Amino acid sequence: MAEPTEPRETPPPKPDQATPDPHSPTGAPSADPASAAAQQGAFLTTATGVPLRDTDHSLKAGPRGPTLLQDHHLREKLMHFDHERIPERVVHARGAGAHGVFVSNGAAADVTRAAFLAKDAETPVFVRFSTVLGSRGSADTVRDTRGFATKFYTSEGNFDLVGNNMPVFFIQDGIKFPDIVHAAKPHPDREIPQAQSAHDTFWDFVSLHTEAQHHTLWNMSDRGIPRSYRTMEGFGVHTFRLVAADGGTTLCKLHWKPRLGVHSLTWEEAQLAGGVDPDFHRRDLYDAIESGAFPAWDLGIQVFPDTPEQFFEGIDLLDPTKLVPEELAPVQLIGTMTLNGNPTNFFAETEQVAFHTGHLVPGIDASDDPLLQARNFSYLDTQLSRLGGPNFNQIPVNRPHAPVNDMLRDGAHQQAVHGGVAPYEPSSLDGGCPFTADGGFVDVPVAIPATTKVRASPASFDDHFSQARLFWTSMTPVEQEHIVNAYSFELAKCYEQAIKERQLFALANIDAELCAQVAAALGLPAPEATVTYDEPDPSPALSQLGETWPVDGRLVGIVVDADSDLGAVAEARSALLAAGVLPLLVAPHGGDLGAGLVAQRTYATARSVEFDALLVAGAAPPAADAIPQRDGKAAERSPAGSDPRVVLMVEECFRQCKAVSALGDGQSVLDGLGVAGPGVAVADDASTLVPELLDLMASHRAWERFAPTL
Repeated sequence: MAEPTEPRETPPPKPDQATPDPHSPTGAPSADPASAAAQQGAFLTTATGVPLRDTDHSLKAGPRGPTLLQDHHLREKLMHFDHERIPERVVHARGAGAHGVFVSNGAAADVTRAAFLAKDAETPVFVRFSTVLGSRGSADTVRDTRGFATKFYTSEGNFDLVGNNMPVFFIQDGIKFPDIVHAAKPHPDREIPQAQSAHDTFWDFVSLHTEAQHHTLWNMSDRGIPRSYRTMEGFGVHTFRLVAADGGTTLCKLHWKPRLGVHSLTWEEAQLAGGVDPDFHRRDLYDAIESGAFPAWDLGIQVFPDTPEQFFEGIDLLDPTKLVPEELAPVQLIGTMTLNGNPTNFFAETEQVAFHTGHLVPGIDASDDPLLQARNFSYLDTQLSRLGGPNFNQIPVNRPHAPVNDMLRDGAHQQAVHGGVAPYEPSSLDGGCPFTADGGFVDVPVAIPATTKVRASPASFDDHFSQARLFWTSMTPVEQEHIVNAYSFELAKCYEQAIKERQLFALANIDAELCAQVAAALGLPAPEATVTYDEPDPSPALSQLGETWPVDGRLVGIVVDADSDLGAVAEARSALLAAGVLPLLVAPHGGDLGAGLVAQRTYATARSVEFDALLVAGAAPPAADAIPQRDGKAAERSPAGSDPRVVLMVEECFRQCKAVSALGDGQSVLDGLGVAGPGVAVADDASTLVPELLDLMASHRAWERFAPTL
C-alpha cells in the first residue's frame, strides 16, 4: 500500500487496549478523555509543540557540509533517544501487565474496614506478572518463580499486593535477599546462564542455606513452569494484619485463585516454547484479552487469631518459608478480579508501574515478618533508581484515584503545581491545611514485650524441612515424577561435585525416594537423612491435579488439508468458538482455504506448544514446502504418509498428554502413528467430536496416558 499523504489525527487505541484512568498528579479525577495523554494533532512537532517540516535531514552547511551545532531538532531527537531506556528491575525485569477491575463480595467486611473490600465495591486495578531471574530480553517459559503484583486504585489510596505464584519464599529475613538474588542470577564472570537456576552458584547457596529448600522444591515442581499467567495462582506470601471497623484485629494470608485452574507446561514444552516463542506467556495474556476471554481470579483470605505468639496450629505465621495448609485454614473468597484491558503503551504502563509493599490502606497493616519489614524499606530505593526521582507516584499508571495532599515538594519530574506557602505542619498559614484525618491509616499499636536487641531469628525458624516434606507428600505420582526430573536436570548442570552431594543431603531430609531417584540420575550414592520430624498429613490443595476447569481462552489447533471437509471444519470451529475456545486453522499454506475459512498457521509455522489440544481434520499429505532444504522438520518421512510437520505436532501433543482428536480422514493420521487411549477422541462428525474434546480439555491433560513409576 502507498504511504498515506493526507494529514490526519493519530488513530485511537485498539478495542482491547486500555490506559490508566485520567487523574491529575494529585489524584483528582480528570474530565479529559483517556486520549488526552496521547499524541495530539496531525503534524509532527518538537517536544514543545513547534511544527516541523523535515525530520529526515540534519541541518548542515550545504548538502555535503558538516552538521551545524544549532540544529535543535537533531539535538532533541538524539537526546531523547539516548535516554529512552531506564534501568531494568534487578529482579522481575521480564514482565507483562494488564488493566482490570476488582469487585468485592463483602465477605471480608467483618474483619477489615478497607473500603475496597466493602460489599459490591468496584476498584480499578493494574496487574504485572513477571519472572524473577531473567533480564528484560529473556524467555517467558524458564523455570522460575513468577511475580504476581496487583495495584488497587482504591478510594482511600493505592494498595499494592506484591506477591508471587508460590506461597513461600527462599529466605526468612530480608537481609538475605541480595544473597539469594546474587546466587541465582547469571554467574558474574560470564553472565550465563540467563534466567535459569540450573547452575552452581544457585545450588551452592540453597544447599548451604537450607531454609531455602521449601521454596526450591516448589520451584522444581510444575509451579516453576506455568502454562499461562491466566492459569497461575498468586500468593501474598507474608502474613498481614487486618483491622476491623471496631478496631479488632486478625492475621491473614492472601491468595489469588485462577478461575481457569492451576495449569503448567511440561518441561519439554517449556524448552520448546523458549525457542519457538520466547514471548509465550506475554502473547497468551494479550491475545486472550484481545479475543474477549478475560482472565479472572478470585481473591481469598486465610484468617487467623491475632495472638501475641502469632502462631497457628504450631506454624509460625511470621516465617515466610512456611505456609498454612488450606485444610487447616480454608481460603474464604472475598472478591473477583477480571483483567479486561491491554496496555496502550508498554513502557509507560508495564515498565513504569511501581509497586511497594508499604502501599497499604486503612484496614490492612503489615506484620513483623522480617522479610516483609525489609521489603517495606527496600522498594522505595528501587523506584528512586529506576524512575529517576521521588515523584514516581505521579506517573499516570501510578497515580492514585484518591485526593493527594502530601506536603511533599519539588524533586525530579515534579508534575503537580502546588499552591500555598506552608508545606509543613503545624502551620497557621494556608488556613492550616492540610489537616490530619480522624479515619486515616492507623499503625496498629501492637505491644512489644521487653527484649534484647540482637541479630537472631526465633527457634521456630530453624525447621527447614518439615514443610518441604509436606509439599512432596501432597503431590500426585505424576507431579513427583516431574520434580525428580527437575532436580536431576538442574543438578546435572552443576560442575562442582561437592554442591551436588550437599544438595542430596538436603533431599534426603525431605524424602528418601526423591533423594534416591535424583542420586541415581547423577550417578551418586544416596545419603541418609540427618533430621527427623513428625510425618505430616498431606494437603490435597497443594496439588494442581484432580479437578476439571473452564476451557475459556484455550487454544485448539485444527489441522486441515486440500481435501478436508471444510463444512465439517467450519462446524467444529463455530462450536469451539461458542464454548469460548480459540481455534486456529493449520493448513499447508496461508491465506484463503475456501468456505469462508482462512489459515492462521501453516505446517511450517505451527508447533505443538502453542496449542492446548489438537484436532486433525484431514490426512495431511506432505505440503509443497515439505523438503529438508527448506524446513529441517520435514526431513523425516512419515510412515503414515502425512506431512512430517503434522506428524511432529501430533506426536508432541500425545507425549505431552494433551487432548488429541481426529475428524473424518484425520483418523488415518492417528491410526498410522498408533495414537489411541486416554485423552484421544475420534468421530466422523463435528457435533459428536467437539463436546468430547471440550470434556478432555477441562482436565488440562490426560496424565493417565503414561503411568508414573513412583
